[in-house]
Amino acid sequence: MTEYFEVIDRDGAARIGDLRLAESITTPALIDDVLTDAGSLWTADRSVPDGDEETLTVLPHRGFPAGTPDEVQTAFDPAVPDIEYPTAAVVTPETAADHGTDAYVLSGGSGLVGHSEAFVDAIVATRESIPPDAGLYLPGVATPGNVATLAYAGVDLFDTDRAVVRGTQGWYLTPDGEFRLDALDELPCACEVCRQGIDEFDREDCLEHNVATLEAELAAVRNRIREGRLRDYLEGQARHEQWLTATFRRLDDQYAYLEQRTPLVRKAEITAASAETLDRVEIQRFAERVTERYRCRFDAPLVLVPCSATKPYSDSQSHGQFQDAIHFRGHVASMTSPIGVVPQELELTYPAQHYDSVVTGRWSETEIEFVVDVLEAYLESNEYPRVIAHVPEDYRAITERVEERLDREFEYTVEAHPTTDESLANLSEALAGKPKYRKRERQHNVIRAIADYQFGAGAGEAIFGDLQVESHYPKLRANDADGEQLAAMVPEYGVLSLTLAGARRWIESDVPTKRVEIGGFVPHGSVLAPGILDADESIRVGDEVVFEGPDAFAVGRANMSGPEMARSSRGIASEVRHVTEK
Repeated sequence: MTEYFEVIDRDGAARIGDLRLAESITTPALIDDVLTDAGSLWTADRSVPDGDEETLTVLPHRGFPAGTPDEVQTAFDPAVPDIEYPTAAVVTPETAADHGTDAYVLSGGSGLVGHSEAFVDAIVATRESIPPDAGLYLPGVATPGNVATLAYAGVDLFDTDRAVVRGTQGWYLTPDGEFRLDALDELPCACEVCRQGIDEFDREDCLEHNVATLEAELAAVRNRIREGRLRDYLEGQARHEQWLTATFRRLDDQYAYLEQRTPLVRKAEITAASAETLDRVEIQRFAERVTERYRCRFDAPLVLVPCSATKPYSDSQSHGQFQDAIHFRGHVASMTSPIGVVPQELELTYPAQHYDSVVTGRWSETEIEFVVDVLEAYLESNEYPRVIAHVPEDYRAITERVEERLDREFEYTVEAHPTTDESLANLSEALAGKPKYRKRERQHNVIRAIADYQFGAGAGEAIFGDLQVESHYPKLRANDADGEQLAAMVPEYGVLSLTLAGARRWIESDVPTKRVEIGGFVPHGSVLAPGILDADESIRVGDEVVFEGPDAFAVGRANMSGPEMARSSRGIASEVRHVTEK
């Protein structure tokens, strides 16, 4: 079997991969069984000085024992010469580089347990230095309680060493912590070995339980990655150990590392259930683009309204009542935690219609300050003649703080509740005499606003200056003045899907284009990483990308980030939607 590691799916830095060793395994995974079957051994007493890296002909069965120095080590098993071994380079964060191997083993991993800063620095430095299409193995560290965090950080391969050792020491491991076996009155698990009851349960049984629980937790982690929900899980699970909570928060500080690896769009809903949700890449990215790229094109007052549990907001009963009162005489923007400010044109754009938050009727200070910062920046970027705040009392902690910062007065229209007859009448009266903007103007502004958000400031006019719109919201089609289609709106994600004509306009504009240089072939269906010569570093999973080569011009949606496309030798880099031969 040819050995390799190929990334199949991504959820931030966590990946589902196919690693072929003696057999094919799906990562994140334990590799003990595969390596045992291959007959491999690891001799920890062989080493070479730092900076003199070599590659391994086998991967270790038990990894590095505790106390192994941070030198690069090599080993092989000459007793089994006929086995076709995979290769792995053993590295430290300082010596990590591209050695052309299938996997990389991070030395000294056990010394990182309990030290969040050292752990995050080591993983980020190593992951960014080794090829993206190689597995990262962290020996002697994994437990049911920490393996989700390790996978979230970017580790692919684990072993059972720590789970086994803790079992022999009498520690009973679970996904939410570890417990002294002799302090348990009953076993909080229904795995096969735990069914015998605590009276007959010994340390050998504890070892078996720990390994089984670790395997089950890894299966849960893989499912979470496939669903795009690992982050949601971690916001609760990582709180069971202090060093994991600290690690989780320090990873959020590594915004560039996570942002490069986080898709622009996904089907999974964000569960906003903790303060850490505000630090998610998806939330920060949306707020950044709304305040830096979006520009309101309506000549109308701004009407601030509360969000709704129903997504998109315009489908909710309350927003239907707001629209009846406003009657297209004001520009609506919704205020919400954790998203911030959502202009009406972007209500479908991920993650504006892809989240669910815990509603208590009270805002935390962290939530208030976040939305205040976003609203302040939004108003500084967009000139409105008036601001009408049609919000309940608990929102006024936000609006009043923004009024003070900008030295500006808002108009308030709510009495008791935003949907009372009196409140809605006040809202309608505040807009009396204002002209109604037309349906065509609304549709054009939706296309251009999404273009600004998706491609960059000014893209709305640069690509869609002579715009005609067909069909009905949200399934809008954008054509040029001659009727040629340039793009279509994708309601599921609130983004634009370009045609070849739209892609050509993009590359001919002054808006930065996400380009991929390919070799001399005509892609059909997909572009594989080996066919890519270079890719724009700003490309993210889910981005629209333009492919250019000596034989073809194409447009599609990225399955890899730009850096991953440029450095990978395996995997599907992008799906191709339209292509033409040169």
